Amino acid sequence: MSLREKYLAGLWFRTNRPAFEPGAEISAFVTGYDGDVPVARVGDTVLRIEDAPADALDTRVRLRVEEFDEAAHRGTARYLETVGESSF
Repeated sequence: MSLREKYLAGLWFRTNRPAFEPGAEISAFVTGYDGDVPVARVGDTVLRIEDAPADALDTRVRLRVEEFDEAAHRGTARYLETVGESSF
């Protein structure tokens, strides 16, 4: 391994449009609504949470991704549990 390869090892860039595989479990903040359905935004990616509780806005929740359209960066996720409150 060259010195340059050693220096750059483990270096990667985060994206503002992450993609998720169906079945993946993630945690995210519920940031708003799409109509009357709560949504979690991870960068520019939007996940609709059909079964989130009424008081989920501005909370951190654990989700299981059910469907995801990588081209549109939109999907649906199932609410699993609330894991935290917003700090604002």
